[in-house]
Parts: sequence; structure tokens; C-alpha cells
Amino acid sequence: MSLRSYTNLKIAVLSGKGGTGKTFVSVNLAYHIPNASYFDCDVEEPNGQEYFRGNYTEEIINVKVPQVNHDVCIKCGKCSDFCKYNALALILDKVRVFPQLCHSCGGCSLVCPVGAISEKDKPIGLVRESIYDGHRIVSGELHIKEETGVKIIEHIMNKADSQGLTVIDCPPGNGCSVMECIRDADYLILVAEPTIFGLHNLNMVFELAQVFSKKVGIVINKAGDNPMIREFADDKKIPVLCEIPFDQKMGYLNSIGEIVAKDKKYSEYFNTIFNKMAEGLA
Repeated sequence: MSLRSYTNLKIAVLSGKGGTGKTFVSVNLAYHIPNASYFDCDVEEPNGQEYFRGNYTEEIINVKVPQVNHDVCIKCGKCSDFCKYNALALILDKVRVFPQLCHSCGGCSLVCPVGAISEKDKPIGLVRESIYDGHRIVSGELHIKEETGVKIIEHIMNKADSQGLTVIDCPPGNGCSVMECIRDADYLILVAEPTIFGLHNLNMVFELAQVFSKKVGIVINKAGDNPMIREFADDKKIPVLCEIPFDQKMGYLNSIGEIVAKDKKYSEYFNTIFNKMAEGLA
């Protein structure tokens, strides 16, 4: 597979912890591949857009939460009994709504025998979109105090172009948000650093990849003399796509929001990642 032969390909980049280099890898890989899209799904800490500077359009993302007409409500308690997330409760002879606990399933309005429950929009965040050097950039941001950004991630993922390649910058860890990102991915890049903590978290996301039966490869970031990540990869029969060494200049450029793949010296790392990943997909 060459850089120009892909179609409808989704590459998810994830790591078991923050600070490993997940955004560094996904930003530069997306830039290196001609016309690839970059989706920043780390909606609690969306910093990918800082590399792709430009004018963004914004879209407010809402979820549905219940509202109770107390003049109609007969206080039967069926809605609160139905809700497994305790977003509704019959307290002091009145149905109280706790929107921060609501999962927007709409079940409470269906079980209400008198139609006392309707739904209203609640804004939970934003999705931003722009074009940078031929690359489509989509980024989500969860509002402060909101519990989950899964709905924002769903909205972002629905924007994937069926004819192109998309690099998905996942949230750290292995929770529900990550699962939503990798559900339809064709390949997972696991970014790890050669430390005991890094190895533990690499194993965590590898187990998640196995649950979803996804093809995976490892990128060792800030690589040094410690062989623990490569030994893990050999033991689990996972291909190591690239070892990116610690480089002071590269670290500096990344820290000030520069795309290091613009430099021919550093672009070779991301060319190697893509070509080895393509071999695995073939």
C-alpha cells in the first residue's frame, strides 16, 4: 500500500496514559499523509488544533435531558424506577431531575403514563472544523463540569470521509470514550514510552485492542536503551512500527506547537510508521 492508495481507512492512535506522545504521533502522522484528516477526540484536553492553526467553524453539541411538567405528573415514580443512572428521583412528593447523571436514553418519557416528561436540549460542548494545508481538522471540546464527552466523539466520528484516510487522536486510557473512537477503526497505533509505568499502560490498551479484535502496532516514543517495550512486543507478537528517540530539538519544536514532520529529517519517522502499518493491513 502506498501513501496514495488508501480509501476509507481509519487509524486510531491511543495510549494508556497522558503525556506519552499520542497527540505528537497522530498530529505529525496526519500531516505527513497527503490530504489525511485529523480528528482530535480527546475532548477533555483537545490540544491537537493548536498545531493546525487557522480559522475554525464551531458547532454546539447538545444532548437531550428530561424536564417534568409537575402540573401533569401524578408522582407514580415509574420514571425514577426505570432510570438506572439515578437521573430522576421522587423526593418529597416531587420528581427531581439531575441532568448531570442523565445518559439521554429517553426511556423516562416513554414509561411515564401521563406524558408529564418531555426532553430539552442541554449543550455539553463544541466541535470545531477547519482546513490546514489540504488536511481536514476536526476537534471536539467538552464543557467544564460535564461528565462525559461520548456524544461529542460520536458527532466527530460521523464526519469521517468515506473516501479518505482519517487519523483519530484518542483520549488516554481505556474507557468508554476510547471505545467509541476505536469501534470502527481499521488499525490501532499504541504509543508507549520505555518505563515501567509506560509498559503497564501499554498492556492495558493492548488488552482493549484484543477485545475489539483490532490490528495493532506499537510506536516507542522517547526511545532509549531500555528494551522493555520491544520485549513486550516480541512476546505478544506485535509489530514495532517505529522507535522515535528523544531529541532535544524535536521536543522543543513540539512544545511550541510546531509540526515536526515538516522537517525532512523527522518526517522519516512518520513515513516508517505508515509504511510498516500498511504492510500489516495488506
